[in-house]
Amino acid sequence: MDVRYYEKNYKNYGKCACLETANILMMASLEFGPRIIYFGIKGEENILFEDTDRHFSLDVDGYGTWYTYGGHRLWRSPEIVPETYYPDNSPVNAEFSDGVLKLTAEPTPFGTQYSIEVGFGEDESLKVVNKILNCSGKPLRFAPWSITGLAAGGTEYIDLSTEDTGYLPNRAVVYWPYSKMKDERFDICDSKAVLRMDSSKSEAFKVGFNVVSGRAVYVKGNQTYTKLFDAYDKGAVYPDFGCNFETYTNGEFIECEVIGAQKDYAPGEYAQINETWIIKKN
Repeated sequence: MDVRYYEKNYKNYGKCACLETANILMMASLEFGPRIIYFGIKGEENILFEDTDRHFSLDVDGYGTWYTYGGHRLWRSPEIVPETYYPDNSPVNAEFSDGVLKLTAEPTPFGTQYSIEVGFGEDESLKVVNKILNCSGKPLRFAPWSITGLAAGGTEYIDLSTEDTGYLPNRAVVYWPYSKMKDERFDICDSKAVLRMDSSKSEAFKVGFNVVSGRAVYVKGNQTYTKLFDAYDKGAVYPDFGCNFETYTNGEFIECEVIGAQKDYAPGEYAQINETWIIKKN
């Protein structure tokens, strides 16, 4: 399969690195990040959220301003300031070799360095490898956290565990303080959780799960985006009461979030989340 690599300016995101197949286009910013800011079928809309007006930001005392920007980003969990919200506003180093694009940020003041590697498979699925390197001289305890911001107007379907565990529980559903238990955008049944993105509802809503299958789907317009990720590891420790998947929405976007194991990462060790993105017409 032919994959074309080139660079171009996109909206107010500046210069971007582009990977293009016969049917699909991906773009990642070179002027900040690492961030994937575009993913979609050619001729269709970007399935990722774009904050071109920079509506969402946070002033991080002593470090500058963090911006949502939109698209796909890499964080560290638990969510604390300033470590999680350290601004990723500096240019990234881009290397393209053997069909794989690697985007690497400068090291942070907290002993971590973020990188995202992307490349298309023969079936035009996109392999996304999210890495956080411990580049300090001591062990660091955290969990990798990859967040994909998706465009408004769609519906998300999340696999729930159907494993027969006998007398033991098999499903965890975790709510955040601002989430209403009976939010009309959210529904849940035996095997699926469903979250509808509604632009008329500005209230924030977030919920987390133990997604054993490692799959979530977002349907918007005539595109279906599927995220496949590392299966739930029963031997791992996950933050937020054991969630390996979380989702968030407000009046402008929805987020599809994958959490890795929380542990002590030794100097020189990577925390890593592996994902496969598939996008098809409905």
